Amino acid sequence: MVEAPTRRFTEVVETEEELRALLGHPSELATKKQQARLDEHCRAFIALSPFMLLGTTDAQGKCDVSPRGDGPGFVLALDERTLIIPDRPGNKRFDSLRNIIAHGAVGLLFMIPGIEETLRVNGRARIVRDTDLLATLEAKGKIPALAIAVEVEEAFIHCAKSLKRSHLWEPEGWPDRAALTSRARMFIDHAALAGVTVEEMEASLAESYAKRLY
Repeated sequence: MVEAPTRRFTEVVETEEELRALLGHPSELATKKQQARLDEHCRAFIALSPFMLLGTTDAQGKCDVSPRGDGPGFVLALDERTLIIPDRPGNKRFDSLRNIIAHGAVGLLFMIPGIEETLRVNGRARIVRDTDLLATLEAKGKIPALAIAVEVEEAFIHCAKSLKRSHLWEPEGWPDRAALTSRARMFIDHAALAGVTVEEMEASLAESYAKRLY
């Protein structure tokens, strides 16, 4: 039997008491900034955000994080407790959607290019297909078949420390892409696709990105 990777460690933190003893407690600001609604600052942040990460979990507790993006404000705040995320065409795995059906809990992370703070939103989600609502989510002449409605339970601005450490928005700190193999090569190797050349995969990806974003 192959040993689970985490079992190789001998000093594992297993309780919150141990965690607090090692790292301490949150500041008053970190505790009090959490809200149960989207105030004007949160809604303004969402209206400028062209990119977000959607975290979900299935009925067995297995987690998934999916990137979502479109023009700034593609996620709509209907009111201070409700967000609507259009479901644009993807790879049809439906990992996030299947998890929402199974469990419903979601975590969202909104990002704005050039801004190092992020916005975290947690809540409960449902998949909706209300015709009038979907019509408001039209983009490039295409109306999504579905949307994700999120009932907000928690919202707060996350500090900039992680993005400052990563230098995410500073081009001079970006790694050399030459150290990474091509996207086509990675897709072929991960899917173990026989008889498909790098050139063919690259052409397929380019066509998909050019013609099937909406």
